[in-house]
Amino acid sequence: MQTIEKFNFADKKVFVRVDFNVPLDENGNITDDTRIRAALPTLKRILNDGGSLIIASHMGRPKKNPDIKYSLKQILAHVSDLLGIDVKFAPDCADEEAAKLAAGLKAGEALLLENLRFYAEEEGKPRGLAEDASDDEKAAAKKAVKESQKEFTKKLASYADCYVNDAFGTAHRAHASTALIAKYFDEGNKMFGYLMEKEVNAVQKILADTVRPFTAIMGGSKVSSKIEIIENLLTKVDNLIIAGGMTYTFTKALGGKIGRSICEDDKLDLALELMEKAEKNDVNMVLAVDAKIADDFSNDANTKFVAVDEIPDGWEGLDIGPETEKIFADVIRNSKTILWNGPTGVFEFDNFTSGSRAVGEAIVEATKNGAFSLVGGGDSVACVNKFGLADGVSYVSTGGGALLEAIEGCVLPGIEAIRGY
Repeated sequence: MQTIEKFNFADKKVFVRVDFNVPLDENGNITDDTRIRAALPTLKRILNDGGSLIIASHMGRPKKNPDIKYSLKQILAHVSDLLGIDVKFAPDCADEEAAKLAAGLKAGEALLLENLRFYAEEEGKPRGLAEDASDDEKAAAKKAVKESQKEFTKKLASYADCYVNDAFGTAHRAHASTALIAKYFDEGNKMFGYLMEKEVNAVQKILADTVRPFTAIMGGSKVSSKIEIIENLLTKVDNLIIAGGMTYTFTKALGGKIGRSICEDDKLDLALELMEKAEKNDVNMVLAVDAKIADDFSNDANTKFVAVDEIPDGWEGLDIGPETEKIFADVIRNSKTILWNGPTGVFEFDNFTSGSRAVGEAIVEATKNGAFSLVGGGDSVACVNKFGLADGVSYVSTGGGALLEAIEGCVLPGIEAIRGY
């Protein structure tokens, strides 16, 4: 793997793609700087070598250029504080001023480019099309963006001597700055940052260098959004724990009563097929046996515990019950490789956090006993942070969609562009 570890950045201008897509409040203040802090080791290594930084990121999904709500200028002061230097700012990531600012950088200096997605060329998708645009108009617009994307990418690449991708969260996107730009740098001058290296190694450890028993905990509301992941895992895991809203689709498929719990009625046959596939592959699929139910989707609703397949009309399951907590925890504690993707219930409500906390604590216990645990995707990261458990697991991924696609077995363009397959 081509990483920054043995590279000397002295007197080099370095284009670093990071994922600074951090949440902001209504006043533009950062509410969680985890993603920025995750990239600091890479950025500081380059500066300490005597290199100069061109920091590039997206923020949100702007539909116009510029959109102040998504401006990276809002995070400039905080990035400067964390790096301990006065980071310069380019109000446009791809104009002549940006090029001059990049060219003028001295060793140990840094420049933050404005939001890459202020240009449609970053994603390679046309914007501003009328809703009633014809197929020919859509095709022409797409072609035009693709053609201008090449010049946009070339422009970004021209700022630097080498390219570092440290944005695992966008590695599943074949965007200008995450994949296309790499071809403008020769083999020795494009590489992964420390964060990207950690993420790739964590996925490798889960899917390829597995120590058994291997248990995956899959939460989330919809089976349909996890089909590919579940099917891929059914060829790899020893235990597959189904949690979250998906529980009730599986329960109903087995003939249970689920009240008004969330359910995909058009996926009942699929749920049965997945259970059959698990049995055929000797995978222990673990389903909930009881649930904490509520008479309203609210933290203050009336609640009680019932068998998961005996939920009365007018009630809905919002978390697993105590018996299920024990079953899940026992499986997890006896595992040596653990993947957690998705909570067991509506953990955002304090009255429905018990199941997710129990899973998290069991993972921490297994990790203390030598298991490798990877938490990521969905709201699992928010879970471990809320419960103060992040330091007790082996690795917390910064990638959402990228991690999920890696687990599905997909080739990630941002990784392929540097490593190749």
